[in-house]
Amino acid sequence: MVPMTVGAPPDTARDREVGAAERARPDPIRALVAPSTWLGAAHLLLDALLGTAYTTVLVTGLAMTVVLLPLALVGVPVWIVTAWLSRMMAGIERARYRLLLDVRIAPVPMPPAEVNPLRYAGALWRDGGVRRRALHQLVAMPLGLVTAGLVWATLAGALALLGSVAIAILFPPAMADGSVDRHVLGLPLSDTPTGQMLLGAAGLLLVLAAPMLVRGLVALDVSVARALLGPPPEVLARRVHELERSRARVVDAGETERRRIERDLHDGTQQQLVALGMTLGRAKARYAADPGSIGELLDDAHQQAKDAVTDLRLLIRGLHPPVLADRGLDAALSAIAVRCPVPVELTVEIERRPPATVEAIGYFVVAEALTNVARHSGAASAVVRVRREDDGPVWVTVTDDGRGGADPDRGTGLRGLTDRVSAVDGQLSVDSPVGGPTVLTVELPCDVR
Repeated sequence: MVPMTVGAPPDTARDREVGAAERARPDPIRALVAPSTWLGAAHLLLDALLGTAYTTVLVTGLAMTVVLLPLALVGVPVWIVTAWLSRMMAGIERARYRLLLDVRIAPVPMPPAEVNPLRYAGALWRDGGVRRRALHQLVAMPLGLVTAGLVWATLAGALALLGSVAIAILFPPAMADGSVDRHVLGLPLSDTPTGQMLLGAAGLLLVLAAPMLVRGLVALDVSVARALLGPPPEVLARRVHELERSRARVVDAGETERRRIERDLHDGTQQQLVALGMTLGRAKARYAADPGSIGELLDDAHQQAKDAVTDLRLLIRGLHPPVLADRGLDAALSAIAVRCPVPVELTVEIERRPPATVEAIGYFVVAEALTNVARHSGAASAVVRVRREDDGPVWVTVTDDGRGGADPDRGTGLRGLTDRVSAVDGQLSVDSPVGGPTVLTVELPCDVR
């Protein structure tokens, strides 16, 4: 007898390929009723209106800049205002892409402001981000007219064709003097069933083709916006490279921290517990011969147990202090400020509690900074300010009046802080001229996943 296979899987590799192909095949009806189709259509129809406004504002600003530039450089402030208006319009566009298409385009920062307006105007003119934003707003009107025109023609044509058939059926053409009036409510109608079927089929094809047209135009629109409103490819490449380096530094920092914990447990707490066990063993051996003489040994054991608990608490506090999880940055940093040998003025202004990862990094930044202040700066006082507005980033500023000269590239403590901050895409800067003061500023973004 040939053995029968019971419970064999019903689908083969070919069946799975056919199923995947069927799932990948677009469904025109589902695409027609999908919210993304109509949100994309609304986005494209807005392109003409907003693109015209953007192009008009930018061209007006550039024209006034050129016209007023010879008049005692009046065009310089006009150009600066135009560049900032361009940045504001780009922000509106990014918000529109995010709300209607769920497409997030990273902003490109403006050049840092300068006191000299001529230098600042020159920096704006040379900045690639400013030029690419301006180019996007110059092409916004022609591109918007094309995309909005195609969507409008497709939807209006489909509505007109299907509407003409419906009106022809519901309101037959009026007969006058033996001729057929081919227009009802201003729409051209066919006086034969065949013509009505052809008009209806054409309208139906336009309706079914509308989602594919919208998807294609949205993809074109998004690609143009990403290229001109987002960071250039070289910036993204540098960002990827920096993230790779940051990941490697975080892994190394984690391994270093693990070895430190292992060393502290082995050399500190473990030795104390061994000494405690030996003291209790001596007390046990002496108790059989002279019970009244073990009081001193018990006192030693009690002190050793308290020392071990204290060291464990310090170790746990170094990993993640319980007060930080329970009561937040304000309480945790207050405890650090009280323990610091240098007088510390602490201000915490946080309207909304940040994510736990950001809180932990902010805590260790302040702890390490105050440790450096106490050990190396020779400062008489320090000021710590932590602030966050709404859902923005957390800003940490630590200032001391010490001797200065801190170099983040040479000090291991500051390098460790840089590694911690870069783990959440944060930024750390140190301004420490010789003679002081030293100002450490940290920006911690709160959009941590």
